[in-house]
Amino acid sequence: MNFREGDWVMHCTYGLGKIIRVEERTIYGPQMLYYAVQIGDMTVWVPSDDRLEKRLRAPTRGDKFQSLRDILSGSGETLPADRHERKEMLSEWLQDGRAESLCRVIRSLASYQQVRSLNDNDQVLMKRTQHALIAEWGHSLAITTAQAEHEMHLLLVSNASPQKSKA
Repeated sequence: MNFREGDWVMHCTYGLGKIIRVEERTIYGPQMLYYAVQIGDMTVWVPSDDRLEKRLRAPTRGDKFQSLRDILSGSGETLPADRHERKEMLSEWLQDGRAESLCRVIRSLASYQQVRSLNDNDQVLMKRTQHALIAEWGHSLAITTAQAEHEMHLLLVSNASPQKSKA
């Protein structure tokens, strides 16, 4: 993946950002290419190494958002009742950094919330994941984040059937 200064990207943890600089740097080892990504008021330096594709990706194209809407309006996957197992499962889902994974986590947590309260970790993960998806959605479809958030909410409540948690 070759990103350039000015490109919009999705960071696997922090969400939508813009590459503001590309330069060779020495941070933790040999000199290599780094991308400076501006995300809100924060700058994140991302190394161009063998894990780059898991850290940065291009935002989802607007025409691909229908499949994301389908995930959000579908049934959530069953999550374990045990908070440690649930946290591990959700973290694994997010490792690929894909928009589909963000939707999968949001949909499943929303379904889980119909049956049980979300713990602090679940709430933080839900908020962070929704924030990332809404920013990408707004960017990709050239709509406001408020519009994207409203549409996401409508999709989530359109199929608010509770799930049974794994014991």
